[in-house]
Amino acid sequence: MHRRAARYVTRTTTAAAGAVATAATSVAAAAVAASIVLSPVAEASSRMDGVRADLQRAVQLNQITEEQALSFEAKLAGRILGQA
Repeated sequence: MHRRAARYVTRTTTAAAGAVATAATSVAAAAVAASIVLSPVAEASSRMDGVRADLQRAVQLNQITEEQALSFEAKLAGRILGQA
């Protein structure tokens, strides 16, 4: 095989492999997005339980104060429970 032919085969094979990898990544991303969109929404009370747990953890790690946690929880409760 001539050098030009060998380079052409190498380039086209590499390009095709890249296209397949890109397509596979796109399909995987679409599958993840669909699973998120189609998953059932948690009930408002269970969402608030998760918010409280996360805020309490943040207070324990000294990332926020207890007052900030209470204020933020109240704001989120209005939004989350208002939608229910």
